[in-house]
Amino acid sequence: MSRSFGGILAALAVAACAAGAPVRAPVRADGGILVDDEGRTVYTFDRDRRGASACTGDCAARWPPIPAPADARAYGRFSVIVRDDGSRQWAYDGKPLYRRAADAGPGDRGGDGADNLWRVARP
Repeated sequence: MSRSFGGILAALAVAACAAGAPVRAPVRADGGILVDDEGRTVYTFDRDRRGASACTGDCAARWPPIPAPADARAYGRFSVIVRDDGSRQWAYDGKPLYRRAADAGPGDRGGDGADNLWRVARP
């Protein structure tokens, strides 16, 4: 009896490894704001609709979307949107997430309030 139970546990372990861990957004809360995996400030754009990005072309060059890989799935307050060009982007509470290309590094928040349209993303 214990042999078959051990076989079931082994099969479950193999299945869990094959499924892989869920892909997480490279974003975390730090000091009351959201930052990327390098500690750079993350932003939202007021012209975006919930679940859709309005930042394309030149805008996306200055405010790069935070990309989501093909196997990324929603979890918690994070979701994935599909951009007009077919690429995938992380969102938080339905708001697409961006970095600011002009930010020099971690801690730089120069984009907050830019054009009265860009906001630091907050948890």
